This record gives sequence, C-alpha cells and structure tokens, in this order.
Amino acid sequence: MCGIVGAYLRAQPCLRSLVRGLRVLEYRGYDSVGVGVIQDGAIVVRRKAGRIEELERALADGALDDAAIGIGHSRWATHGPPTDQNAHPHRDWLGRIALVHNGIIENYQELRVELERRAIPLRSQTDTEVLAHWVGIELESSGGDLAEAVRRALSRVRGYYAIAVLSGGERPQLVASREGPPLCVAILPDAAWLASDPLALIEHTRDVVFLEDGDVAELAPGKLVVRRLDGSVVTRASHHLDYDAEAADRGGFAHYMLKEVHEQPDVVSRALFGRVDEERGDVRFEEELLSDATLRAVTRVQINACGTALHAGMVARYLIEGLAGVPVDVDYASEFRYRRPVVVPGTLALGISQSGETADTLAALRLARELGCRQLALCNAVGSTMVRASEATILLRAGPEIGVASTKAFEAMLVASVLFAVRLARARGKLSSAEGRALLGELSQLRIGLEHMLTREVVAGIRALAERFTQARGFLYLGRGINFPIALEGALKLKEISYKHAEGYPAGEMKHGPIAMIDPDLTTVVIASKDSVASKVRSNIEQIRARGGPVICVGDDPESLEVADERIVVPSVSPWLSPLLNVVPLQLFAYYVALARGCDIDKPRNLAKSVTVE
Repeated sequence: MCGIVGAYLRAQPCLRSLVRGLRVLEYRGYDSVGVGVIQDGAIVVRRKAGRIEELERALADGALDDAAIGIGHSRWATHGPPTDQNAHPHRDWLGRIALVHNGIIENYQELRVELERRAIPLRSQTDTEVLAHWVGIELESSGGDLAEAVRRALSRVRGYYAIAVLSGGERPQLVASREGPPLCVAILPDAAWLASDPLALIEHTRDVVFLEDGDVAELAPGKLVVRRLDGSVVTRASHHLDYDAEAADRGGFAHYMLKEVHEQPDVVSRALFGRVDEERGDVRFEEELLSDATLRAVTRVQINACGTALHAGMVARYLIEGLAGVPVDVDYASEFRYRRPVVVPGTLALGISQSGETADTLAALRLARELGCRQLALCNAVGSTMVRASEATILLRAGPEIGVASTKAFEAMLVASVLFAVRLARARGKLSSAEGRALLGELSQLRIGLEHMLTREVVAGIRALAERFTQARGFLYLGRGINFPIALEGALKLKEISYKHAEGYPAGEMKHGPIAMIDPDLTTVVIASKDSVASKVRSNIEQIRARGGPVICVGDDPESLEVADERIVVPSVSPWLSPLLNVVPLQLFAYYVALARGCDIDKPRNLAKSVTVE
C-alpha cells in the first residue's frame, strides 16, 4: 500500500528525484510522507503527516538540497495514527540508520518488549521503528556492515515487508529487502535506484531488477549485490519495461480516473492484439498451460481474487461455464486461504489481480498450488510476484493504472476472461470455429461501442444524471446473469470514490429483503441487457416503481429502458460481451457523483491501489 523510493547517486543531488518518485506513487494511497538523506555523513530525516505538499514545505529551506543519497516513503497508517512521529523514515536510537517499510511486522510487540528491556527509547507507535532499532543493534555486532545487520535483524522478524535502509558515516550504505510486498532496483554506472513500483523508476531507466522474497540487496552506483538471509549470493535478472513516464500523465484530463475510463477502447485493442486467430475462430496463447492438450485435462476452474478483480472473476465464471462447459468456483481470496478448500484433480487455479501483488490473492494461489492445482494469472504488472509465481499468465496490457478505483484494468480483465473462455471452449470442442469467429469478431469491433459511450454527448448526459441524483439517500444496483457482477462493480465504484452508500444485488433476490428499502429516497440502478432474463429484469423495474422508487436503467433492452424513470442506452452487443459496455456508464456515473460531492477522486480516503497486507 505504502510507497518506497531510494537513490544513491554519484556527485549529484537526489532530493528532487525522491520527491518526484513519491509523487508518482501517490496513487497507492497514503496519509503521511517523509525522506531521509545523508548530509555531511549524518542521517537527516524530514517527515510530515498529510500530503506531499506538507513535506515540500518542510524541505523549502534548501538545507538538504545537496544530498546525493536518500530514501523516501509515503505511509498508509497501520500501527499508530498518521502523525509526524509515526511517519517514515524511522531512525535507530543513535541516529546511525534510517529505515522505511511497507507491510506489517507481526511479532513487533515481543521485539518491542525486548527493546524496552534494553532501555532503548521508543518515540513512535509503529512496528517500523522497532525494526529500525533492531537493525541498529545488529549494526554494532556486524562491524558496521549494513547488509549483514539487516540480514541478522530480519532473522528475528515474522511478517510481510519491503524495506529500504540507509546508513551514514564514512562509508554510506543503501540496502533493500523484501518478504511479500514488491520492491525493485535499477543500477546505472553513476546511480542506483529503488522503488516499490517500477513506475517510479521509469524516468531514470526502463531496465529494472525485481527482488524476490528473502532477498537482501546492497546498492551503489554501478553495483548490486543480492544475498539471501543465509548470506549466499544470488543473481537476479533485469527486466525491460515497455512503458514510459508519459503513460502516467493525466493527458489533459481532470483526474487519472477519467483519463483511464477514456483509455478503455485502446485497452481492448491492446488486449486483443496478436491473440485472435480469425480464420480458426480461436485465441492464440504461447503458454503450454493454455494448449489444447492441457486444457482438455481441466476438470474445474477455481478463481480467487479481491475487490474489482473478484467481480471480473464472477463474470469469467459465466463465460467459462457458458462457453466451455467447465464448472467454476469463485472465492474471495481472503476466504479461500483461511478455510479448508477441497479441490478435485484437474483443477486450474485462476488468480486475478491488477498489481500482481495483492496479498490475499497471492496466498490463495500458493494454497491452491499446495493442493495440487496448476496456476494461471490474469495480471497487468509485468514482473510482479503473481506473474513470476504462476505457471502461465495472460497479461492484461492495460498500461499503468494510477487511479485507485480500477476502471481500465477491470475492462482488460473482462477481455482476458473472454479470450480465456473461448480458448478453453475451443480446446474442449464446446465452441465451433464459426461460433468462435462470430464472438471474437464482435469483440474486435467492441471499441466502436466503447467510443460511442465516451462521446461528449453521452458523457454529458451521464454527468447531468449523476448531478440530479447526488443527494439520494443511497443506491441499490441490480443485475441478473452475467451482468449481476457488473451491478456489484457499479456499487463498489460509487462507494469507493463518492462515499455514498451503495449495494449491489442479484435482481432475483430483491424480494428476499432489499425490497423493504425501496422508497423515493433510494435510487435503484438496474442493468438490463437484451438477453434470456430481460423480461425478469423488467419485472423488477416495475415492482420498484410501484413502490415509489426511482429507477435508472442501463443497457440495451428497449422495453426495460422504456419503463424506467431514467435511462442510459448502451449499444447492442452479444450478451456474453455486454458487461464490457455496461460497466462504462457506471464508472462515469460514480465519477460525476464524486465530482459533484467534491471528493478526492484519484486518492479516495482509506484506500490504496495495491493491497499488499491483510
């Protein structure tokens, strides 16, 4: 969740680069921020609760402008409230080292008790400061070797962490380590960089090294030494990133979220490029796991994901069962990993995550592997932990997604789900080449419908509708069949960025409780596609209106649109593909409700882009 940056430069200042890197990582969510640098051999720390602007004011005196080595951090509070004292970096009691940390030290209380027994003063409520002191303790017994001190300190730790540690003196040292949350480094002849997200490094280089769990890396210009906790030296390959810093710019849009909604036609095209075999009505993937022979052996699919990715997984269930005839289970990853799941032989575990670093999803995939499942990832992040840990990956190709509330990555997940379902269906002989050609041909033309939904006239209508309903007491989102997960996703988007209460529900369950909530102050948003359950959805709309509840209808079923109070017409498309179009007006509706309420759309409160801790 938090952001880490670090720099060790040769004869050039690093402070501006650290602050720029923290700016890039703002999307991850944070409530305090700080930097630690080496100035005349000493560790100097500046940190503030609040936004980066607060830190910039604290740095405005220019006293640290010449520092060439430093680390920075944006914190999302876990242990102790967001205060200056709890902000990172934290120093040991003698001020010899500074440490920043993402994640959680699970046994910090017992380590804290031992520090108190040693009469070491504690100035914060964080688990991070506890670790900083233990690194300081080990520094004394390791002859000033910071990497060795870090390895010894981490041998005492139980937890899920990524850290960067800085020591001053005559021989400045920069060390990084991870056990769970992501961390990558980049080494140039005159510079060494580190960050929790490669997006913070691409202004300097697009060749990065991703650290593995249990790695402890010592960095300096032109030098990278990676050891395991036992001291053995290992080599980590460099990865070339194929996007650049401009991809993270807002491009003239008021918010990243709005920009990313508008990028969705391009996302669909990128996701399809080189993958559609029009002649055979099939999908091409290089991985052996997605070959005919392997897919014919699949007896069941187990999908694990969280949040928006889970909703994509629920859509995938309808696609896989409907097109390929393979039974599918969909679980909240946080539930799957803590129950005692029973999987049958031949089960394929499918993990879905934008970042590839979602803690619960990674743990669920590991459990599935232990239970004998093969693993497939749907992921947007090249080089992420999920990509590296899975047998095969369908990359989403959505590009960097900065807005905390996922939009274009969700669209890419839906496209990837269609492609996988078609591949599975063709491999198992459940879908003819003609049927495959028809569906994939329609998918290839989908960007036309998406571009229509993003025209100025349609967007202006959705904005006006959102502004009319901003004061509603709450929202009930209803959908059936493959669009039920889209109702869940629409409600989630509204909650995430506007803080309005919204609840997604299968429309057939309305009479089993939610109908009691219907009144003129509760707005119901109904997704109504022209499919096999269209008449059922129309009946739900009529029942709501009979009780005085206003209804907004989204979809392409003309009769449902006709009986609703308000309507957003979506271009007609195959029911299998309808979620890819129906979600777009729900994203825009949530955006404009949040805008009317003056919310911080790209950085909603209490949320982070990548949930790397439980």
